Amino acid sequence: MDNYQVAQRARIGVLIPSTNTGVEYDLAKFGLTGVSWHPSRFWIELKNWADEGKKTGDDENTIFERFLEMMRGEMPMGIKNVLSAKITHLMLGMSAETFWGGMAGNIEFEQDIKNQIGDLGLTTGAAACRDALHLFKAKRISVITPYPPVGDDNVRRFFDEIGFEVKHIAGLNRPSATAIAETTIKQVVDAVKAIDGDDVDAIIQCGTNLSCVDIFPTLEHWLEKPLIPINVATIWHALRASGIQDQVIGKGRLMEEF
Repeated sequence: MDNYQVAQRARIGVLIPSTNTGVEYDLAKFGLTGVSWHPSRFWIELKNWADEGKKTGDDENTIFERFLEMMRGEMPMGIKNVLSAKITHLMLGMSAETFWGGMAGNIEFEQDIKNQIGDLGLTTGAAACRDALHLFKAKRISVITPYPPVGDDNVRRFFDEIGFEVKHIAGLNRPSATAIAETTIKQVVDAVKAIDGDDVDAIIQCGTNLSCVDIFPTLEHWLEKPLIPINVATIWHALRASGIQDQVIGKGRLMEEF
């Protein structure tokens, strides 16, 4: 026991906006021996997007894009902080940025992060969802997001450009960053009903502050198809990239089968 270390299998850093409560809730469901999660928050000014629009005269799409620009400016300090813990992998606990600008935007965004972390492994929401869908051999998908229309457009563009047919999108258009976490179970279930169909192979949920880990595993059995919450996808991706092959029962097919 002289060489025992806490988290000897993996120390996974998780970059999270300061307004986000969904990611840490979901991480708490995955307490694996020898694995530790290390959230690092970066500052996001708390604003109601509709109220901000009234002040500036801008529409919700413009306000949301400004919100993302603010996030990008604050992220480097959060990255610097978590790197000091000597993490073994970095997972991004945010999703809209990873889809923005389609495939080219995703590549540029990921490269910017990689330039800051060197040889450390990286998990992003867009890449995790892509890899998960390939494993399920899904071709036609539907997506749930908490975003305004401009966010939905960028999600659709990303999946279209990497070869998936997006059949339906349910954009919940939540009024603020914190309001995403206040989305009710009924709203999520209603969204699933609205976008499901025989023409859909799998359903993806974007927006890391919208926790679906308690809902989707049951709905998978009901609908008999994969339902992939983005937090579960990133957790799965980060674990597998770290060489952790544990299969976790009750948290969805992705963690049980791959």
